[in-house]
Amino acid sequence: MLKAALKFAPELLLLAQGTGLGLKAAIFDVDGVLTDGRIYIGEQGESFKAFSTLDGHGLKLLAQAGITPIIITGRDSPAVRRRVADLGLEHAAYGAKDKYAVAQPLLDQLGLQWAEVAAMGDDWPDLPLLTRVGFACAPAQAHAEVKAVAHYVTHAAGGHGAARECCDLMLQACGRYQLLLNGHLDTLDGGSA
Repeated sequence: MLKAALKFAPELLLLAQGTGLGLKAAIFDVDGVLTDGRIYIGEQGESFKAFSTLDGHGLKLLAQAGITPIIITGRDSPAVRRRVADLGLEHAAYGAKDKYAVAQPLLDQLGLQWAEVAAMGDDWPDLPLLTRVGFACAPAQAHAEVKAVAHYVTHAAGGHGAARECCDLMLQACGRYQLLLNGHLDTLDGGSA
């Protein structure tokens, strides 16, 4: 039995529980959140992105805890679609120019209110989501306007464990972190991050 080494301040854990209804879903941007925001373009026009396995495992842990991970990204690429598929994420919207217009029907479909949702974004297109959710996160390198509305700004940068930090915070806030940690002493979840 491991005792969790990771600790968050009690007042932050209360914030990360959402606004009384509990968090049931978490929306993540891709560029600048699940990646470092840089886009590499090869000679043939193909784009490359680097993803952190820490972030991937964090998204899978959220799902195991009953918090549905949702990807809403302004860009579409085979690399992002592949990553979402590899992680087994069921809800994703690609090429979303208006993230709110995409998110609202998705939340309606899932039967969720904004207060039951967390979101993590890094730039202005994410503001319509971050200002509506019960809990808003931003990675360390996020734009100043995004940091100003976030309930929590991670120590890690996007693409370097920021999403995992946000996931760990939500898992601790909902009381599932310790159980999931000790579950990994017996068996892994059957897939790679």
